[in-house]
Amino acid sequence: MKIQQSVLFDAPGPKAQRRILATNVLGIIIFLGTAAFVLKGLNDQGQLEAELWAPFLTADVWQFAILPGLMNTFKAAAAAIVTSVVFGLLFGVGRLAANRAVRWICGIIVEFFRAVPVLLMMIFFWLLLGRMQIVEPADTPFFAVVIALTFYNGSVIAELVRSGVYGLPKGQREAGMAIGMTRGQSLRNIELPQALVAMLPSLISQFVVILKDSALGSIITYSELLRGMQIYGSAGPILQALTVAAVLFIIVNFALSWVAQKLSGLLSSRTSGKTRPASAPTLVAKV
Repeated sequence: MKIQQSVLFDAPGPKAQRRILATNVLGIIIFLGTAAFVLKGLNDQGQLEAELWAPFLTADVWQFAILPGLMNTFKAAAAAIVTSVVFGLLFGVGRLAANRAVRWICGIIVEFFRAVPVLLMMIFFWLLLGRMQIVEPADTPFFAVVIALTFYNGSVIAELVRSGVYGLPKGQREAGMAIGMTRGQSLRNIELPQALVAMLPSLISQFVVILKDSALGSIITYSELLRGMQIYGSAGPILQALTVAAVLFIIVNFALSWVAQKLSGLLSSRTSGKTRPASAPTLVAKV
Protein backbone atom coordinates (compact mmCIF):
# COMPACT_ATOMS: atom_id res chain seq x y z
CA MET A 1 0.00 0.00 0.00
CA LYS A 2 1.37 3.38 -0.95
CA ILE A 3 0.52 6.68 0.74
CA GLN A 4 1.49 9.88 -1.10
CA GLN A 5 1.69 13.00 1.08
CA SER A 6 1.49 16.47 -0.47
CA VAL A 7 3.88 19.14 0.72
CA LEU A 8 1.00 21.66 0.87
CA PHE A 9 -1.34 19.84 3.19
CA ASP A 10 -1.64 16.64 5.07
CA ALA A 11 -3.35 13.96 3.06
CA PRO A 12 -6.47 12.71 4.86
CA GLY A 13 -6.30 9.27 6.29
CA PRO A 14 -8.84 6.49 5.72
CA LYS A 15 -11.12 7.73 8.52
CA ALA A 16 -11.02 11.35 7.28
CA GLN A 17 -11.68 10.21 3.71
CA ARG A 18 -14.80 8.32 4.82
CA ARG A 19 -15.96 11.38 6.77
CA ILE A 20 -15.39 13.66 3.74
CA LEU A 21 -17.22 11.24 1.46
CA ALA A 22 -20.16 11.00 3.85
CA THR A 23 -20.32 14.81 4.16
CA ASN A 24 -20.26 15.26 0.39
CA VAL A 25 -23.00 12.66 -0.13
CA LEU A 26 -25.11 14.29 2.60
CA GLY A 27 -24.61 17.73 1.02
CA ILE A 28 -25.65 16.43 -2.41
CA ILE A 29 -28.74 14.76 -0.94
CA ILE A 30 -29.75 17.98 0.86
CA PHE A 31 -29.20 20.04 -2.30
CA LEU A 32 -31.19 17.66 -4.50
CA GLY A 33 -33.94 17.42 -1.90
CA THR A 34 -34.19 21.21 -1.63
CA ALA A 35 -34.20 21.60 -5.41
CA ALA A 36 -36.91 18.94 -5.77
CA PHE A 37 -39.01 20.62 -3.06
CA VAL A 38 -38.73 24.02 -4.76
CA LEU A 39 -39.50 22.61 -8.21
CA LYS A 40 -42.49 20.68 -6.87
CA GLY A 41 -43.82 23.84 -5.26
CA LEU A 42 -43.38 25.79 -8.49
CA ASN A 43 -45.02 23.00 -10.46
CA ASP A 44 -47.99 22.91 -8.08
CA GLN A 45 -48.38 26.65 -8.58
CA GLY A 46 -48.23 26.24 -12.35
CA GLN A 47 -45.03 28.27 -12.67
CA LEU A 48 -43.29 25.65 -14.81
CA GLU A 49 -45.91 25.69 -17.54
CA ALA A 50 -44.34 25.99 -20.98
CA GLU A 51 -46.50 28.94 -22.02
CA LEU A 52 -44.99 31.06 -19.22
CA TRP A 53 -41.44 30.47 -20.47
CA ALA A 54 -42.10 30.41 -24.21
CA PRO A 55 -42.26 34.24 -24.62
CA PHE A 56 -38.57 34.51 -23.68
CA LEU A 57 -37.73 32.52 -26.80
CA THR A 58 -39.47 35.01 -29.09
CA ALA A 59 -37.74 37.79 -30.98
CA ASP A 60 -40.08 40.51 -29.70
CA VAL A 61 -39.11 40.03 -26.05
CA TRP A 62 -35.43 40.10 -26.89
CA GLN A 63 -35.80 43.11 -29.17
CA PHE A 64 -37.91 45.30 -26.88
CA ALA A 65 -37.02 44.12 -23.35
CA ILE A 66 -33.89 42.01 -23.00
CA LEU A 67 -31.42 43.49 -25.50
CA PRO A 68 -32.12 47.17 -24.63
CA GLY A 69 -31.70 46.32 -20.96
CA LEU A 70 -28.46 44.43 -21.63
CA MET A 71 -27.10 47.33 -23.69
CA ASN A 72 -27.85 49.81 -20.91
CA THR A 73 -26.24 47.48 -18.38
CA PHE A 74 -23.11 47.20 -20.52
CA LYS A 75 -23.03 50.96 -21.13
CA ALA A 76 -23.22 51.86 -17.44
CA ALA A 77 -20.76 49.11 -16.42
CA ALA A 78 -18.23 50.02 -19.13
CA ALA A 79 -18.30 53.71 -18.25
CA ALA A 80 -18.04 52.94 -14.53
CA ILE A 81 -15.14 50.51 -15.05
CA VAL A 82 -13.11 53.10 -16.97
CA THR A 83 -13.78 55.94 -14.53
CA SER A 84 -13.27 53.67 -11.50
CA VAL A 85 -9.84 52.58 -12.76
CA VAL A 86 -8.84 56.22 -13.34
CA PHE A 87 -10.15 57.21 -9.91
CA GLY A 88 -8.44 54.24 -8.27
CA LEU A 89 -5.08 54.89 -9.90
CA LEU A 90 -5.12 58.60 -9.03
CA PHE A 91 -6.07 58.17 -5.40
CA GLY A 92 -4.10 54.93 -4.98
CA VAL A 93 -0.94 56.70 -6.09
CA GLY A 94 -1.97 59.67 -3.98
CA ARG A 95 -2.07 57.45 -0.91
CA LEU A 96 1.51 56.44 -1.70
CA ALA A 97 2.76 59.99 -2.24
CA ALA A 98 5.73 61.25 -0.29
CA ASN A 99 3.82 64.38 0.70
CA ARG A 100 1.94 63.76 3.94
CA ALA A 101 -0.86 66.24 3.15
CA VAL A 102 -1.59 64.51 -0.18
CA ARG A 103 -1.65 61.10 1.52
CA TRP A 104 -3.96 62.46 4.22
CA ILE A 105 -6.44 64.04 1.79
CA CYS A 106 -6.51 61.00 -0.51
CA GLY A 107 -6.94 58.71 2.49
CA ILE A 108 -9.98 60.65 3.76
CA ILE A 109 -11.64 60.64 0.31
CA VAL A 110 -11.01 56.93 -0.23
CA GLU A 111 -12.21 55.89 3.22
CA PHE A 112 -15.30 58.09 2.96
CA PHE A 113 -16.50 56.67 -0.36
CA ARG A 114 -15.70 53.11 0.72
CA ALA A 115 -17.91 53.55 3.77
CA VAL A 116 -20.99 55.01 2.05
CA PRO A 117 -23.33 52.37 0.52
CA VAL A 118 -23.37 52.55 -3.26
CA LEU A 119 -27.19 52.56 -3.39
CA LEU A 120 -27.30 55.58 -1.09
CA MET A 121 -24.88 57.40 -3.38
CA MET A 122 -26.97 56.54 -6.44
CA ILE A 123 -30.09 58.01 -4.84
CA PHE A 124 -28.15 61.09 -3.65
CA PHE A 125 -26.64 61.88 -7.05
CA TRP A 126 -29.94 61.13 -8.78
CA LEU A 127 -31.68 63.71 -6.63
CA LEU A 128 -28.76 66.16 -6.84
CA LEU A 129 -28.43 66.02 -10.64
CA GLY A 130 -32.17 66.26 -11.01
CA ARG A 131 -32.29 69.38 -8.83
CA MET A 132 -29.27 71.03 -10.49
CA GLN A 133 -30.52 70.18 -14.02
CA ILE A 134 -27.00 70.08 -15.48
CA VAL A 135 -27.82 67.01 -17.61
CA GLU A 136 -30.86 66.02 -19.59
CA PRO A 137 -33.57 64.60 -17.31
CA ALA A 138 -33.60 61.38 -19.32
CA ASP A 139 -29.84 60.95 -18.71
CA THR A 140 -29.94 61.70 -14.98
CA PRO A 141 -30.31 58.03 -13.85
CA PHE A 142 -27.37 56.97 -16.06
CA PHE A 143 -25.01 59.61 -14.70
CA ALA A 144 -26.13 58.92 -11.13
CA VAL A 145 -25.38 55.21 -11.56
CA VAL A 146 -21.96 55.82 -13.13
CA ILE A 147 -20.88 58.44 -10.56
CA ALA A 148 -21.93 56.28 -7.60
CA LEU A 149 -20.22 53.18 -9.02
CA THR A 150 -17.11 55.23 -9.78
CA PHE A 151 -16.72 56.65 -6.29
CA TYR A 152 -17.35 53.39 -4.48
CA ASN A 153 -15.45 50.99 -6.71
CA GLY A 154 -12.72 53.53 -7.45
CA SER A 155 -12.04 53.72 -3.73
CA VAL A 156 -11.77 49.95 -3.55
CA ILE A 157 -9.38 49.93 -6.52
CA ALA A 158 -7.30 52.65 -4.85
CA GLU A 159 -6.84 50.35 -1.88
CA LEU A 160 -5.92 47.52 -4.23
CA VAL A 161 -3.25 49.72 -5.81
CA ARG A 162 -1.85 50.68 -2.42
CA SER A 163 -1.80 47.11 -1.12
CA GLY A 164 -0.35 45.86 -4.41
CA VAL A 165 2.60 48.26 -4.20
CA TYR A 166 3.12 47.49 -0.51
CA GLY A 167 3.15 43.79 -1.36
CA LEU A 168 6.15 44.14 -3.68
CA PRO A 169 9.63 43.30 -2.40
CA LYS A 170 11.38 46.37 -1.00
CA GLY A 171 14.29 45.76 -3.35
CA GLN A 172 12.17 47.01 -6.29
CA ARG A 173 12.19 50.59 -5.04
CA GLU A 174 15.77 50.41 -3.85
CA ALA A 175 16.90 49.14 -7.26
CA GLY A 176 15.11 52.00 -9.00
CA MET A 177 16.60 54.62 -6.70
CA ALA A 178 20.02 53.02 -7.06
CA ILE A 179 20.00 53.81 -10.80
CA GLY A 180 19.08 57.43 -10.19
CA MET A 181 15.28 57.39 -10.17
CA THR A 182 13.29 59.50 -7.76
CA ARG A 183 10.69 57.89 -5.52
CA GLY A 184 7.92 59.01 -7.87
CA GLN A 185 9.69 57.67 -10.95
CA SER A 186 10.31 54.35 -9.24
CA LEU A 187 6.64 54.18 -8.29
CA ARG A 188 5.35 54.99 -11.78
CA ASN A 189 7.87 53.03 -13.87
CA ILE A 190 8.72 50.00 -11.71
CA GLU A 191 6.37 49.38 -8.79
CA LEU A 192 2.99 50.36 -10.19
CA PRO A 193 3.18 48.19 -13.38
CA GLN A 194 4.12 45.14 -11.31
CA ALA A 195 1.43 45.88 -8.75
CA LEU A 196 -1.21 46.17 -11.48
CA VAL A 197 -0.33 42.73 -12.83
CA ALA A 198 -0.28 41.24 -9.33
CA MET A 199 -3.65 42.72 -8.41
CA LEU A 200 -5.32 41.83 -11.71
CA PRO A 201 -7.39 38.94 -10.25
CA SER A 202 -8.75 41.23 -7.54
CA LEU A 203 -9.34 43.94 -10.15
CA ILE A 204 -11.33 41.47 -12.24
CA SER A 205 -13.48 40.61 -9.26
CA GLN A 206 -14.17 44.31 -8.80
CA PHE A 207 -15.25 44.61 -12.44
CA VAL A 208 -17.77 41.84 -11.84
CA VAL A 209 -19.02 43.74 -8.78
CA ILE A 210 -19.46 46.87 -10.92
CA LEU A 211 -21.46 44.94 -13.50
CA LYS A 212 -23.71 43.42 -10.85
CA ASP A 213 -24.15 46.68 -8.92
CA SER A 214 -25.36 48.41 -12.07
CA ALA A 215 -28.61 46.51 -11.43
CA LEU A 216 -29.17 48.81 -8.43
CA GLY A 217 -29.88 51.52 -10.98
CA SER A 218 -33.35 49.99 -11.42
CA ILE A 219 -34.29 51.66 -8.11
CA ILE A 220 -33.64 55.12 -9.57
CA THR A 221 -35.48 54.22 -12.81
CA TYR A 222 -32.39 53.47 -14.89
CA SER A 223 -33.56 51.16 -17.67
CA GLU A 224 -31.00 48.41 -17.34
CA LEU A 225 -31.63 44.67 -17.67
CA LEU A 226 -33.27 44.10 -14.27
CA ARG A 227 -35.67 47.03 -14.65
CA GLY A 228 -36.53 46.01 -18.19
CA MET A 229 -37.44 42.52 -17.02
CA GLN A 230 -39.35 43.88 -14.04
CA ILE A 231 -41.46 46.04 -16.35
CA TYR A 232 -42.05 43.16 -18.75
CA GLY A 233 -42.80 40.70 -15.95
CA SER A 234 -45.20 43.07 -14.18
CA ALA A 235 -47.75 42.28 -16.86
CA GLY A 236 -47.54 38.52 -16.30
CA PRO A 237 -44.64 36.11 -15.76
CA ILE A 238 -42.62 38.08 -13.18
CA LEU A 239 -40.89 35.02 -11.72
CA GLN A 240 -39.83 33.81 -15.15
CA ALA A 241 -38.65 37.31 -16.15
CA LEU A 242 -36.49 37.67 -13.04
CA THR A 243 -35.12 34.15 -13.53
CA VAL A 244 -34.09 34.98 -17.09
CA ALA A 245 -32.43 38.20 -15.86
CA ALA A 246 -30.51 36.27 -13.19
CA VAL A 247 -29.33 33.67 -15.73
CA LEU A 248 -28.16 36.42 -18.12
CA PHE A 249 -26.25 38.15 -15.32
CA ILE A 250 -24.55 34.85 -14.43
CA ILE A 251 -23.58 34.22 -18.07
CA VAL A 252 -22.22 37.76 -18.57
CA ASN A 253 -20.23 37.71 -15.33
CA PHE A 254 -18.83 34.27 -16.13
CA ALA A 255 -17.77 35.49 -19.59
CA LEU A 256 -16.16 38.61 -18.08
CA SER A 257 -14.24 36.51 -15.56
CA TRP A 258 -13.09 34.11 -18.27
CA VAL A 259 -11.85 36.88 -20.57
CA ALA A 260 -10.13 38.67 -17.70
CA GLN A 261 -8.39 35.49 -16.55
CA LYS A 262 -7.07 34.93 -20.06
CA LEU A 263 -5.85 38.52 -20.11
CA SER A 264 -4.23 38.04 -16.71
CA GLY A 265 -2.37 34.97 -17.95
CA LEU A 266 -1.23 36.82 -21.08
CA LEU A 267 0.06 39.81 -19.11
CA SER A 268 1.77 37.59 -16.56
CA SER A 269 3.58 35.67 -19.28
CA ARG A 270 4.78 38.93 -20.84
CA THR A 271 5.97 40.51 -17.61
CA SER A 272 7.78 37.55 -16.12
CA GLY A 273 10.31 35.15 -17.41
CA LYS A 274 9.51 31.56 -18.10
CA THR A 275 10.18 29.33 -15.17
CA ARG A 276 10.58 25.64 -15.13
CA PRO A 277 7.75 24.05 -13.19
CA ALA A 278 9.05 22.73 -9.93
CA SER A 279 8.40 19.10 -9.32
CA ALA A 280 6.54 18.71 -6.06
CA PRO A 281 8.44 16.40 -3.76
CA THR A 282 6.40 13.51 -2.57
CA LEU A 283 6.80 11.30 0.39
CA VAL A 284 6.17 7.68 -0.45
CA ALA A 285 5.74 5.24 2.32
CA LYS A 286 5.42 1.57 1.73
CA VAL A 287 3.27 -0.28 4.19
